[in-house]
Amino acid sequence: MEKVKNITFIGLGVMGFAMAGHLTKNNRFSITVWNRTKNKADKWINEFKGTIASSIKEAVDNADVVILCAGKDEDVEQIIYAKNGVLQHIRNDALVIDHTTTSYKLTQKLAVSFKEKNVGFVDAPVSGGEVGAINGCLSIMAGGSEVDIKTAKPIIASYAKSISHIGDSGYGQLAKMVNQVCIAGVLQGLSDGILFAENENIDIEKLLPAISGGAAGSWQMDNRALTMSKKEFDFGFAIKWMVKDLGYCLDRAKENNTDLSFTKTVYDKYQNLIKSGDGHFDTSALILQNKGR
Repeated sequence: MEKVKNITFIGLGVMGFAMAGHLTKNNRFSITVWNRTKNKADKWINEFKGTIASSIKEAVDNADVVILCAGKDEDVEQIIYAKNGVLQHIRNDALVIDHTTTSYKLTQKLAVSFKEKNVGFVDAPVSGGEVGAINGCLSIMAGGSEVDIKTAKPIIASYAKSISHIGDSGYGQLAKMVNQVCIAGVLQGLSDGILFAENENIDIEKLLPAISGGAAGSWQMDNRALTMSKKEFDFGFAIKWMVKDLGYCLDRAKENNTDLSFTKTVYDKYQNLIKSGDGHFDTSALILQNKGR
């Protein structure tokens, strides 16, 4: 691909809003945005310099690169495969970067569809949450060809601190699944540890500095343990999205014969929290289920 100039960003949600904003700080790029809910696009344009497209056709017709950041498989399929979707209107020499966390199966389908149209494709799920998006320090796990990754890297660098090329198409999503499985396990252990400490009347504010610098330390402990003990759960990544992600993990595990029984237990606890009306809480609210809620 020749020098990238025109970039279209589709999906201005919790993550995409800030990510698209960071792109406008690079004068080499001309940024167009499209969002299914127009008021989000209007809000974005009031904060950042760019152009709002009135349709997907208008958004992608002249785009060198199309970046997508949606919610789940169904959202991506609608945006890509709809009658007037991305696949119908994108240029044959363009590149698509998908930051949505999707199933491996959908990523494989997308890779085939774009290859048939001679469109480059990078599956690039993100880690770092809303704070990481706002601060431009996300971590990206990417799948795709060396050529497409090379084109994508300087663009993604606008809002990410790192981009790791894991393998061919789909391997970005597989890496994100590993990421979510690990987080689920850490939060389960942290929840148990905090509850044990509370039942022994250990001062949590004294306890955490004592153990966080050793082998028990983690990002979750540093950033969520104290708020978990205070029953504060309004810190970004919502339970409903973790359930979606872990569902993709469990589906893939059935296909590759991996025993994720521990992850399934955490998944079920998150499902129970959703049934209790707590799906809007962040994932550290797992401790509520460990209390038998």
